[in-house]
Amino acid sequence: MSESEREPLPQGVPRILVGADGSPTSLRAVAWAAIEAGLHQCELHILTAVGVPSGFGPGAVLGDAERRAMRRDGEHITSEAAHVARTAGTDRPPVSVTTEVTEELPPHALLTRSAQARMLVVGSRGMGAFSRGLLGSVSTTVARHTHCPVVVVRSPAVLDAVTVRQPVLVGVDGTDNSAPAVAAAFDEASRRETGLIALHAWSDTSGLEVPVRGWDAARAEAEAVLAESLAGYAEQFPDVEVERIITADRPVRSLLDASAGTQLVVVGSHGRGGFTGMLLGSTSNALLHALDTPLLIVRSRTDG
Repeated sequence: MSESEREPLPQGVPRILVGADGSPTSLRAVAWAAIEAGLHQCELHILTAVGVPSGFGPGAVLGDAERRAMRRDGEHITSEAAHVARTAGTDRPPVSVTTEVTEELPPHALLTRSAQARMLVVGSRGMGAFSRGLLGSVSTTVARHTHCPVVVVRSPAVLDAVTVRQPVLVGVDGTDNSAPAVAAAFDEASRRETGLIALHAWSDTSGLEVPVRGWDAARAEAEAVLAESLAGYAEQFPDVEVERIITADRPVRSLLDASAGTQLVVVGSHGRGGFTGMLLGSTSNALLHALDTPLLIVRSRTDG
C-alpha cells in the first residue's frame, strides 16, 4: 500500500520524532525509529536542524547564499533519511513518514517538538556540533531535557536478524521513578514478540563489598521489591516471558553486564536517591555513554 493510500493519522495521535544529520549513526537511528513507528502504528517524523550558533565562523551572520546552501543540504539529508525509513526491512511500516528541515539549533528544535512526540530517537554521535551536527553532545542534551521518552541508538548491529529476536532488559529499583520504565519495557517486549529481563540491583556498592552476614534477608527483601514492581503485568502482557535477575552490585555495572544479548535497555530517568525534578540520574547518564544496545530512557512521574 502506498503512503497516499494509507488512512490519515487520527487526530491527536503522537508521532515518533527522529533526528537526522546525514551521519551513519543518525541513519541507523532513523531505521530503528521507523521500525518502532511500525510497531506502534504511528507516524514517523524526520527532523534535520541546520542552524548554527550566532557568531560561529568568520562571519557573525550567515548570508542568504549560505543559508540556501545549508537548507539544500538539509533537504538532501532528510530525503536520504526518508528512503532509509521506508526501506527499514519491517512488515509493519510507519503509518506515514514526514520530513522537516529547520534553521533552528538542533537541541532547541528537538526539544520543542518532543512535547508533542510519543518518543524521540537520536544517534549517539553525529557530524560534530558545528558541521550540520545533530548528535553527539546533542544526544546528552535532549536526554536531560526532553518532554517524552528518548532512545539513543549507537551500534550498527541493532537491526540485524539475530538482535531483533533478543529480549528487552529493564532496570527496576522498586521506586515510583522506575514504574513508567517497567510499563514501557513490557509494552516494547510484547510488540516485539520477545521476552523481558527485569533486573533489580539492590546494592549501591560493588558485589565484593557486600557483607556475607544478612545476605539471605537482603536478597529476600530484594526479591519482594522486584515482585511488587512487576505485579499485574503478567496479566496485562501474558505473551511476555519474564526472567528476573537480582544482583548485589551497582545498577550501572549490573545493567551493562546483563545488556549483552539484548535488543533494548529500558531505564527510568532517575532512580532511587534521585532528586525530584532531576531529568537524568547517575545510572541513566552513565548508561547513555557506555551502552552499545539502544537505550530507552523513560521520564518518571515526578519529572516536571
